[in-house]
Order: sequence, then structure tokens, then C-alpha cells
Amino acid sequence: MTPKLRWFVLVIAALMTACSGGNEDLQQFVAETKSKPVGKVPPVPVFKPYQAFTYSAQALRPPFEKPVDILALQKRRSDASIKPDFSRPKEFLEGFDLDNLAMVGTLSNSKGFWALVTDTESNVHRVAVSNYMGRNHGKVIELGDTFISLIEIVPDGLGGWLERPKTLNLQVLEN
Repeated sequence: MTPKLRWFVLVIAALMTACSGGNEDLQQFVAETKSKPVGKVPPVPVFKPYQAFTYSAQALRPPFEKPVDILALQKRRSDASIKPDFSRPKEFLEGFDLDNLAMVGTLSNSKGFWALVTDTESNVHRVAVSNYMGRNHGKVIELGDTFISLIEIVPDGLGGWLERPKTLNLQVLEN
């Protein structure tokens, strides 16, 4: 027998001897635990089945938009001069909904003042007064350090057009 093998056998024998004796306290603990009364596990609660909800108000006015004032609508209805200019070429930002555009800053120099707007693909565009944005013929009428004011021309539902003011506020981009 080699010395390494002899050493290994000696260690295994010592470990087995250490584990074989002195387990009276373990047997006493097991006996005490078994003698204690057994508790009952409560039954699993019965859950109510899931009731699916079908949302049916998608055709209604969104709850955070101002309701249409009928009297103002009738006054504007009589003004036939309000209508979009379909003959002008569309600008790039008119291909996006205003909800998908965000003002992220401003630029200014001796030649002018511009707002910076991002689209859905995170491209940044310069916008000046009299540029158009959004799918509802939104014309920029005022630029500020923290806002862009527009006038949109939207259908009134009665065959005419309405001017609707909108504002894009400065948003902080998060990485």
C-alpha cells in the first residue's frame, strides 16, 4: 500500500469513527419533536374565476381632451375661410402624430431662434415659426424656451374645419 493511499484510508476511518458515536442528543431532539402535537395546514382558498373586461369606449372622446363647445363650433362653422392648404408641399414632421413628437431644446444665433424636436426614431429636427408639424396641419405660431405653440386645423365633423390650439412642452430625455 502506498503512503498516499494509507493516509487516505486513515482519514476516512477517522471520519467514520467521529460520526458513529455521541448521537444521544440527536435522538433525544427527534423524539421530542415527534411527541409534539401535529398542526393542521389550512385548505387552499378558493379563488373567483377571472372575469375579462371588454373596453368599448374607444370611439368616444378621450377623457383628457376638452369637450367640443357646440356654440363655438357653430360660430366657427360659419367661417368658411378655415381650411387646410392642400396645395402646399408637406413638411417632414407632418408625417408624425403630435403625441409622438417631443421638444427637447432650443437653438439661437444671429440668424434666428429654433426649437429642437425629436421624432419616434430619435432624430432631432429644427423647427421655426411657420413650420408645420403633426398630421392635423399644425402650424407653429410661437416658440419659447420651454414650449412650441401650434394651431391645428381639424375636421369639425360637420363637413367644415376648426382651428385647435396645441402646445408641445420641453421634455427632458432619459438615457
